[in-house]
Amino acid sequence: MSPKVFNYLIVGGGIVGLTIARELNVQYPKSSIVILEKEADISQHSSGRNSGVLHAGFYYTADSLKAKFTVAGNSAMKTYCKDNGLKINECGKVVVAKNEAELRGIDTLYERGVKNGVDLTVIDKLVLRDIEPNARTFDKALYSPSTATVDPVEISQCLKKELLNKGITFRLNEGYLKRRRGNIVVTTKGNTVTADVIINCAGLYADKVAQDYGFSNAYTILPFKGIYLKYSDIDLPVRTNIYPVPNIQNPFLGVHYTVTVDNHIKIGPTAIPAFWRENYSGLDNFALNEFVSISMIEASLLLKNNFNFRSLAFEEIKKYWKPYYRKLATDLVHQIDGSKFKDWTNPGIRAQLMDKSSKELVQDFVIEGDENSVHILNAVSPAFTCSIPFAEHVVSNYIIK
Repeated sequence: MSPKVFNYLIVGGGIVGLTIARELNVQYPKSSIVILEKEADISQHSSGRNSGVLHAGFYYTADSLKAKFTVAGNSAMKTYCKDNGLKINECGKVVVAKNEAELRGIDTLYERGVKNGVDLTVIDKLVLRDIEPNARTFDKALYSPSTATVDPVEISQCLKKELLNKGITFRLNEGYLKRRRGNIVVTTKGNTVTADVIINCAGLYADKVAQDYGFSNAYTILPFKGIYLKYSDIDLPVRTNIYPVPNIQNPFLGVHYTVTVDNHIKIGPTAIPAFWRENYSGLDNFALNEFVSISMIEASLLLKNNFNFRSLAFEEIKKYWKPYYRKLATDLVHQIDGSKFKDWTNPGIRAQLMDKSSKELVQDFVIEGDENSVHILNAVSPAFTCSIPFAEHVVSNYIIK
């Protein structure tokens, strides 16, 4: 039987919630743990709609949590997949430059990668031809052999099975509604769950849950929609992930080629500003209060052009036009039939944290809390890659037994 009061209540059954539950069980094996998930199963939002890329760790400044955990997370997730017989495609990645100006971006990424301990090489066109014959670059490119792709849903389900076998409780179809008093949570089914410590891994709603406990007052989540286009033919015109040099002033990596764990190809993603938090398609999950508040924020960002939002928004909206979207990808390769990228993939929403005072997008993970509650904010890419060592960090440094 479930205990009347749990030691730990985790809000959100995505990859971060699952790996934190796993680490809690490692460090405190006699503790009682419950995962509260509003959907019928785990990883129905960002974690299950993830690109599947295990990142290497060269995009992030050395003083960031992302840099600290991506290299270790890449290795840990590969080990987890191999230990559990899960699929992995160690296809690597190349970052290519369009012109001479972008070569400075190649150098910056290489310098960051070296500081972060990433296996990384600057290569010329001849070496690039051996690694990925179809990739096109100006003068040189960046090669990351440790980048890989996995199946996020398969990994999440494997973790769920492992946690169930360890006696961890899942309360599915029961989302966080409000804090009643102390650490008593009222769920969407009208039930209550009581715990000594609450760990908030609520993704798109992490800021709202945190505010119930007096945290995340400086932040709000701004949703961005990511969609890929799938390649429809059976041939494999690229065999390695191909990325452009990104604008390192924002957290988006640009339209790129991903070779999936099953050797399919997709291009994307978009980073289209969404109008409510689960604005996946049409009016699905429409929430009027979110629409009003987010539209007001985005209107202000358009007017004042904070973090260059105006050009970002217009650029991203153009990507709904498939010919334009395909052109961004075909520019990265020597030859491909762009018309074969026909169907949109299942969209995902990036739960991007914004500082309400500076009106800037937060680049790193944010953790806030006290002895009664811990709140994981801005758990965006590469959170899936980082999740295993990140969970160890959270439990070791923020959880008081």
